[in-house]
Amino acid sequence: MFHGTTILCVRRDGKVVIAGDGQVSLDKTIMKNTARKVRKLGEGQVLAGFAGSTADAFTLFERFEAKLKEHQKNLARACVELGKDWRTDRFLRRLEALLIVADKEKTFILSGAGDVIEPDHGIAAVGSGGHYALAAARALQAHSNLSARDICTQAMAIAADICVYTNANVSYEEL
Repeated sequence: MFHGTTILCVRRDGKVVIAGDGQVSLDKTIMKNTARKVRKLGEGQVLAGFAGSTADAFTLFERFEAKLKEHQKNLARACVELGKDWRTDRFLRRLEALLIVADKEKTFILSGAGDVIEPDHGIAAVGSGGHYALAAARALQAHSNLSARDICTQAMAIAADICVYTNANVSYEEL
């Protein structure tokens, strides 16, 4: 598990939102409160968020963007190809990060073990506060009429209240 972040992706009513808190921790010290861990890739058609080492995440974002371009923005194919490279490449397999990527139709979680997971329920979360955000988002989705953005906002606030490696300074991207 990566300490220092919570990334949450929620899909509802034709919209997809990805949220990430802004805390960067080094051991037991908060180093930064305003990091931006979510972004748009693939000419604005794909959302991505990372948990883990910042430098590693930027490397993965660059590689993932190249895979999207190589496979004509086919998200599933780009994820599988990055997963293969991440698992087998001597340089990449040392990277410590998890990615959530999403387009208008699909959401995937990618890991260095070669995992390419399409989560159920249209919700995905990673990072040290990911379990809290995931549980909160699933409950809100099942028992409210909130929008994807509002579910993210509420679930991230709950995660920030519980996880010491997550703060309430949240950034969002939406398709």
